[in-house]
Amino acid sequence: MRDRHPLDDLDRLLLGLVQQDAQRPLHELGDEVGLSPSAVQRRLTRLRRTGAIRAEVAVVAPEAVGVGLTSLVLVALADDDPEHHAAFRARMREEACVQQCYAVVGQWDYAVLLVTRDIAQNREVSRRLFVSDFGVRRYETFPSSGAVKAGLTLPIETG
Repeated sequence: MRDRHPLDDLDRLLLGLVQQDAQRPLHELGDEVGLSPSAVQRRLTRLRRTGAIRAEVAVVAPEAVGVGLTSLVLVALADDDPEHHAAFRARMREEACVQQCYAVVGQWDYAVLLVTRDIAQNREVSRRLFVSDFGVRRYETFPSSGAVKAGLTLPIETG
């Protein structure tokens, strides 16, 4: 977060509500947390300014845009050279089919969530990202048979 500002219980309640639906009217949010719409607006503005709210985005249905396959790809790099890791991370950030990428501890270096149209596109993207690069020692792909739960909402506790 940019400016450190401690979150109180009302901030946490608001964050919980807007991460479910960022388009809810201010008066509805205020009714839920016991604040006026203007007080809600001030808090949301501060939460955006401080970075507690990073973005407000539309969640697009995968089938609406032709995304039919989600895969988890585990990647091990050939060595621990910081330059190889930096290049790999940059490539993951640039690739539209990479939905998420995490550095992990253990036998693998990264866990990559890859979304593609189908298995053929998955192979093509994987070849481009993981085979044509000499810095990748090995990778293993786990195609999903279906989403059980998908989302980015965080558990937010109040005191």
